[in-house]
Amino acid sequence: MMIELKPLPLPASADASKFTQFGREVFGVDPANLTNEQFGEIREALYKARTHHDVLVFRNAALTPKQQYALTKAFDPASEKGGHKEHTKKSLLGPYIPIPSVPQVQLTGNGTVYNHEGIEEAKLKHRSHKTFHKTIVSPEDEAAGATRFYRWDIDAALYEISPVRVTTLYGLRVPAGPRKVCRYDDGTGDELPVPLAATAFVSGKTMFALLPMQLKSLAVRARVKYAPHPWVWMTPAHTKSTGLGMESEGLEVAYSELPAWREEKRNILPMVWKTPTTGELSFQVHGCGAAEIFIDPLPADTEPKEALYPDGTHLMDLEEVRELLYKMQRPAIAPPFVYPHDWHENDLILFNNGGVMQSVVGELGPDQIRIFHQCNLAGSDAPAGQSAEDVRKWE
Repeated sequence: MMIELKPLPLPASADASKFTQFGREVFGVDPANLTNEQFGEIREALYKARTHHDVLVFRNAALTPKQQYALTKAFDPASEKGGHKEHTKKSLLGPYIPIPSVPQVQLTGNGTVYNHEGIEEAKLKHRSHKTFHKTIVSPEDEAAGATRFYRWDIDAALYEISPVRVTTLYGLRVPAGPRKVCRYDDGTGDELPVPLAATAFVSGKTMFALLPMQLKSLAVRARVKYAPHPWVWMTPAHTKSTGLGMESEGLEVAYSELPAWREEKRNILPMVWKTPTTGELSFQVHGCGAAEIFIDPLPADTEPKEALYPDGTHLMDLEEVRELLYKMQRPAIAPPFVYPHDWHENDLILFNNGGVMQSVVGELGPDQIRIFHQCNLAGSDAPAGQSAEDVRKWE
């Protein structure tokens, strides 16, 4: 049986015209036992096809942690390190719970889990907006079904090592429950119906495409510098009610109080990442860890017209950096552009970390057991950015 790709089932809230290439369900192949030819087809679907897809969903998958690690590593064979370095009590990411036989695969979820893959007992906690947002949904509204995005992420340490290329997320046990309404609570009135404990995705390509010309010109000339040890740095601070970017309250850990760090190990990444096989540009910035922005000047023979920062600049004011990024990213998380995945047990999601952002959604009680295996590996090299031709195209 040949591999078959079918469009993802979209919610009624989605603008289908923005999801024509976004993702596919994959049939006719066992992701735990791919032949070289089959893996080539999967890689082609994710990266190389003219209409490549950033999210691939396999239903009724059955794979061991060893098989999941092998699948993840196949997309970047030179990679050896885990995608995050700071799973500690002092980090927003919290302690890392590795599968003992394959420590590159992480146990995540909710509730107390016993005798799982060599782990005698693990107390898991679904990430909730109530632990990281400046404001929270009231208990009354939560009881009535209101919730929020937790935090819009790119899988990346953002310090010392390169961002992940591909993440695999495998749902072994998925709690059932009523749908919720994800509120943005930012004055827009935006709301999104979501399945219980969904994982929401948005496209970096759509995020770039939605920008007005002025901001496209800025994006293709910009690089983002992240804070040292950003996941420790941001831990005392709060994110916005949309889960996108941070409030500027001065609560971050002072650089002088962070674990020892070196300036040359701070990540400086393009604001837009290029898919080398297709040339498409994705807006890929983790607004929570961003600290500075470098903007190159327009080419010397270019008419500035209404371009922003035509002579280039280095933005170092944290509030200014955050306000600019939020202005650029917020349109793309509006309800019509969000795919909230409705998890079923044994779903395996494989996503291109250079083409999407994602956030967990919702709250779970201690008795709602959720068991997931996640695997991502630090990229063996940095993501490719824009070219001189891209700058010319969008100048």
